[in-house]
Amino acid sequence: MRSSLPDLEQRRAALYSELANTDDFRRGSITINYRRCGKANCVCADPSHPGHGPRHLWTRSVPGGKTEGCQLAPGPELDKVSKEVANYKQFMAKVSEVVEVNEAICKARQVGESPPAEVSATGPEKGGSLLNSKRSSRPS
Repeated sequence: MRSSLPDLEQRRAALYSELANTDDFRRGSITINYRRCGKANCVCADPSHPGHGPRHLWTRSVPGGKTEGCQLAPGPELDKVSKEVANYKQFMAKVSEVVEVNEAICKARQVGESPPAEVSATGPEKGGSLLNSKRSSRPS
């Protein structure tokens, strides 16, 4: 079922509002790892032992195509970063939904039909040139 143009525009406005109310977020993922220390007489040397852990590692991509990692302490630090990573996933899902709705709006809008003019919360803005006008001095 196709939605009408006003319904799509209303949905887009609601999504923009939801995006504006997004809590703190950060990219990445958190993995749980166990590791072996390498000491021959340690309990982790037994093949049936999972290893030392759990260790919580937060990884994320950084500019330059590199990956950065940070070990998180269980408790408040892990809880905080876990919530922020979850918020990022929700944010990205909303962004994808905004893109889908915008594409549907573009498809529904007729050729030559212009989008409605946006009105700011404080009322219409004063028009004018982006360039600063220069005062001409009077001849003396």
